[in-house]
Amino acid sequence: MSAVNDTKFNSAVFLLTGIPGQENVHLWISIPFCLIYVTSIVGNSVVLFIIKTDSKLHEPRKQKGSMYIFLSMLTITDLGILISTMPTILGIYLFNSMEISFEACFAQLFFIHSLQLNESSMLLLMAFDRFVAICNPLRYSSLLTLQTIDNMGLVFVLRNLAVIFPLPFLLKRFRYCRANVLSHSYCLHQEVMKMACSDITVNSIYGLFITLLTVGLDSLLIFLSYVMILKTALSIASNAGCLKALNTCVSHLCAVLLFYTPMIGLSVIHRFGKGSSPLLQTVLGYISLLVPPLINPIVYSMKCRHLRVGIIRAFFKCRFSS
Repeated sequence: MSAVNDTKFNSAVFLLTGIPGQENVHLWISIPFCLIYVTSIVGNSVVLFIIKTDSKLHEPRKQKGSMYIFLSMLTITDLGILISTMPTILGIYLFNSMEISFEACFAQLFFIHSLQLNESSMLLLMAFDRFVAICNPLRYSSLLTLQTIDNMGLVFVLRNLAVIFPLPFLLKRFRYCRANVLSHSYCLHQEVMKMACSDITVNSIYGLFITLLTVGLDSLLIFLSYVMILKTALSIASNAGCLKALNTCVSHLCAVLLFYTPMIGLSVIHRFGKGSSPLLQTVLGYISLLVPPLINPIVYSMKCRHLRVGIIRAFFKCRFSS
């Protein structure tokens, strides 16, 4: 057994997996994944292009400007997640390439986790934007200046990089002497650490600390923001005014549910669902990473009139110029 274990360690690779039991139809499965990636990249790129080129959408004014700046940050994060996961997911389904080196795996999980934390942070900042716009509209322009928005974004990005940075080094110190077969098409910390034949207590505690400090705290603050928003909206005398205020939060609420629901479900399964279905883990994993970048541009384009008008204007301009 020790010889086998040593061989596993010396190979210095992890084995990624696709959808369990569907190995014979990987090429067919690659078609929807390719469509998802192309649609997501195009959709997010268009949203980012419209916000970048339309000066009216990235100037904090009235009660809309900063929302589009935060949306552009969210869009960049979604593009980063797509780029981080694309090589291994499409590599499996298109080329049956399942091996990934330790170094590449550690780098991928660093980017995936840090970008997921960035997405959580951007959703928190967007909730804060809606909170100020509805609960304290008179101070909106003075509170959410360009400098303030840049500083808040930078603080959260640095926070997320700082807490994720130790993970690859904590994993690198382990000796991997088990069958290094991961249950996803990409690397995650909570999965990789289970492949080690060493004591993973430090990694487990640190991973829980990261979750509570970042995603846990962000989701709590988002919840409290909406409690205050709902309280303020219900205090508005007219029903039309109340509905108008709440309607500005619909797209953000959709983004929050799309991000947190599968992520929390997957985290619970990894920690407590030892007898859970591998197919359920795989599907939740794909949903948590690929569905938000796919749906967010659609939701925001449908709900934000200024963004929708900008997309339509750019489309017709491009069509007539061609």
